[in-house]
Amino acid sequence: MANLKELKNQINSVKGTQKTTKAMKLVSTAKLRRAELALKNSREYAKKIEELVSSIATKINGMKDTIDNRAFHDVKPKKVDIIFVTADKGLCGGFNHQTIKAVSKLLKEFKENDIKVRLKGIGRKGIEYFKFNEYEIIDERIGLSASPDYEEASKFILESYNDFMNEETDKVILVHNGYVNKIVQEVKIDTLLPLEVEELEKKDEILDIEPKHDEELVLSQLVQKYVEFSQFFALLDSLAAEHSARMQAMDAATNNASDKVNELTLAYNKARQEAVTTELIEIISGMESLK
Repeated sequence: MANLKELKNQINSVKGTQKTTKAMKLVSTAKLRRAELALKNSREYAKKIEELVSSIATKINGMKDTIDNRAFHDVKPKKVDIIFVTADKGLCGGFNHQTIKAVSKLLKEFKENDIKVRLKGIGRKGIEYFKFNEYEIIDERIGLSASPDYEEASKFILESYNDFMNEETDKVILVHNGYVNKIVQEVKIDTLLPLEVEELEKKDEILDIEPKHDEELVLSQLVQKYVEFSQFFALLDSLAAEHSARMQAMDAATNNASDKVNELTLAYNKARQEAVTTELIEIISGMESLK
């Protein structure tokens, strides 16, 4: 009977866990809808500003001698800023691990090439991991990945932008796990600075900014806006991916709990049947001994 009691307790415990994971799945589903909407509203702007900057960068590539803006000049890096975005919480499968893995690979590659890296992080899980593994994180934010804010995102990325423009660093890389759809997330590694450019196909295509004396100011403001919004968009993208990953993880946990309950219930019924059979044998044996 002690075995029956133990199995019953296990069944109740797993059912309690199942209720929790099911509730967490429902919460993540609701949060995902809101995150998807925010991402959708920002995606079109992100696409347009990226296309604009890319177009300008491509045109400037053919007139580097006349445009003195470091964002449009690629140099061999000696010092790099890596900015990563992870979640503040776990229970979302391999969501955080995928970002950490991508950052770790970059750190290893840069170290092998004698390139110094300054690591900056958003999200408790990534920050705790790299600190535990004795990596220095020179700037960190907890809470921003769970609640993206444009002004806070701009403040966070601005130091890296200014250091790059002042030639204190040579590259700024942003790493996060992004949203593809409800069941797929994809790690994205974006070089924010310098801007990646392509050679012009038309030799006579040139960039014309009016008035001429303001062209550097206009370009600088455009690049800064692009970098700031890229950071903010990465936060929105990461948040949607986090909720979709957690929704999947909780759904899998709920299904696993259901399977475990069925397995324990089968074991419980079998043990109860054995106990009843044993009692019957004992009663029959007792009756036989009285004859």
